[in-house]
Amino acid sequence: MSGWDEGAVYYSDQPQFPEAGDATTISPHAVLTKFKEFIRNFEIEQNCFPYREALLDNPKRLLVHLEDLLAFDSDLPSLIRSAPADYLPVFEKAAGEVLTGLKMREANEGGEMEEPLPRDVQILLTSREDPVSMRLLGAQYISKLVKISGISIAASRVKAKATYVFLVCKNCKKTREVPCRPGLGGAIVPRSCDNIPQPGEEPCPLDPWMVVPDRSQYVDQQTLKLQENPEDVPTGELPRNMLLSVDRHLVQTIVPGTRLTVMGIYSIFQASSSSNSHKGAVAIRQPYIRVVGLEDTNEASSRGPANFTPDEEEEFKKFADSQDVYKNICTKIAPSIFGHEDVKRAAACLLFGGSRKSLPDGVKLRGDINVLLLGDPSTAKSQFLKFVEKTAPIAVYTSGKGSSAAGLTASVIRDSSTREFYLEGGAMVLADGGVVCIDEFDKMRPEDRVAIHEAMEQQTISIAKAGITTVLNSRTSVLAAANPPSGRYDDLKTAQDNIDLQTTILSRFDLIFIVKDIRKYSQDKEIASHIIRVHASANKFSDENTDSKEDNWLKRYIQYCRARCHPRLSKDAAENLQRKYVTIRMDMKRRAHETGEAAPIPITVRQLEAIVRLSESLAKMRLSHEATPDDVDKAFKLFDTSTMDAARSGINQQINITGEMANEIKQAETQIKRRMGIGARLSERRLIEDLARMGMNDSMVRRALLIMHQRGEVEYQRERRSIVRKA
Repeated sequence: MSGWDEGAVYYSDQPQFPEAGDATTISPHAVLTKFKEFIRNFEIEQNCFPYREALLDNPKRLLVHLEDLLAFDSDLPSLIRSAPADYLPVFEKAAGEVLTGLKMREANEGGEMEEPLPRDVQILLTSREDPVSMRLLGAQYISKLVKISGISIAASRVKAKATYVFLVCKNCKKTREVPCRPGLGGAIVPRSCDNIPQPGEEPCPLDPWMVVPDRSQYVDQQTLKLQENPEDVPTGELPRNMLLSVDRHLVQTIVPGTRLTVMGIYSIFQASSSSNSHKGAVAIRQPYIRVVGLEDTNEASSRGPANFTPDEEEEFKKFADSQDVYKNICTKIAPSIFGHEDVKRAAACLLFGGSRKSLPDGVKLRGDINVLLLGDPSTAKSQFLKFVEKTAPIAVYTSGKGSSAAGLTASVIRDSSTREFYLEGGAMVLADGGVVCIDEFDKMRPEDRVAIHEAMEQQTISIAKAGITTVLNSRTSVLAAANPPSGRYDDLKTAQDNIDLQTTILSRFDLIFIVKDIRKYSQDKEIASHIIRVHASANKFSDENTDSKEDNWLKRYIQYCRARCHPRLSKDAAENLQRKYVTIRMDMKRRAHETGEAAPIPITVRQLEAIVRLSESLAKMRLSHEATPDDVDKAFKLFDTSTMDAARSGINQQINITGEMANEIKQAETQIKRRMGIGARLSERRLIEDLARMGMNDSMVRRALLIMHQRGEVEYQRERRSIVRKA
């Protein structure tokens, strides 16, 4: 008991007679004191006070981690989570007071030193907890702190929101200020004036207050529309939307198409222009989220700073150091598809991608690889697209006929309540940082296909509609599948006729594969046994976890490589590539001289960049920061088997014709000329049928027509369905 005599003063925050349930009704002043202590005294290491320094660096806002708050005082985060609308203003007031205490005294106009005025500080919260699904937000979350993630698909214009409304009485000119509810709530104006009338003075009527807008206080406010991430939407369901309200320093920080993780207060508001059925329903409210913290998850990688465990990192590094990484990854790609080794390699390169570069003059070079699969039906093109959609960290799958230009890029929509226009991003914007799979690419209308030209090369989408002029990011890879115009790949036609796409769009694809259905006995037998085996063993492995685990491992590995590794070409590899490119150009020039017509697939500087990107993606698979000459050789080999083969495919004029064939073709030509006079028009099918009745071979008639077309004697019209004789 000797300690009592030492004269030290002991105090406690606890009240003398604690009431029942006191934990819930903690006094605001005590909370304010705790918040002030937290900002002033929280330290991560000896004499390092992060919040105090952050407040001095940026006096307008303060980013607070809830984990730090929990480490400092275990009660504070639970208070903020359960009643954020009550305690956040207290926190902001505490931050303002601490800032005033940290600032030096300032000289006023008279030269005297005086205390600086308290300023408004915006508190932004963040935490490392997992986001809740938008579908699970229900009535139990109202007025609680929630964390959700999604894609912002629309942003409104900035509006001014009153924080205090200035009122004047019509009768006695008495003034008062009324605070407004934050978020999308309004102010509650009193019904009567509390002025006591003097004798002979008229008493104030009911509802005497007039709002004076010029003398009210305002902050900036903006509403955003957040949509579920495409990969989180259950199959067959429509993606859900959530309205977000951001204010002060968070305004105009988000453009449509950005992936966000949001901390906010789940609130409700009375919709002004709700449908007629709800006109009188006072109890029905619309939910929205008042944002108190935003994280942009686009920047570092496809999923923000992805949290990989040390064990995973160890496993990934071990895999990257092993032999034949490239081969192992290719075996994991679409294992249910037999053969097509080169397409699998291309899909692997597309998933890993090259390195995006920003030059000193502000020009950005794309790192994403675009691949086109062109060929016969039933060659597993759509299966590849589905596999890539499932494996890529971010992916959107669309079909050519079912997607318009606005659906792929961005559309301008008018808001029903405010009647103002806002932007809504399409598939290319939503897949920013991932892959867009477009099936039936040839069935798209040409004007819709033109819309994605810019997205494929410049990786942006420019919009100038309804008074909105803006640029959206669409840093995506495109994997497209198409059929030749006649449905099947026809070896009797030139490559130009088989690939019925414009040169402008073809040059934007890094790799173009012509996938043919070749009838070969041994190969057909192997494919048949493989398909039968797949069908027979489909239900045996009821343990589906292994398969999904394998897919998930590949997805995580791709995510890890894209986040951590950005390779560049080594000096030797660059020289090697330069030599090869010059050789190809000379080769193409020589061929053009010989045949007298340009190559159907041009070899331009874009194709050189394509080989650079392929080399980088091969280096990225090994987690190597430098692409070696070996990578360039592999990339070149892949390029040669795809795009160069496509350029060389089909028949050309130097077709090997035997004497017998030449004789038959001549006969066919004579019959065609006899059947059609100059200027006559006839459908190709009818002509072939007529000549077939005379005992002519179909393929010989086609060849004769082709040779006459090359000489300019006949002309094709109506998508090659009808023929007109010219000479």
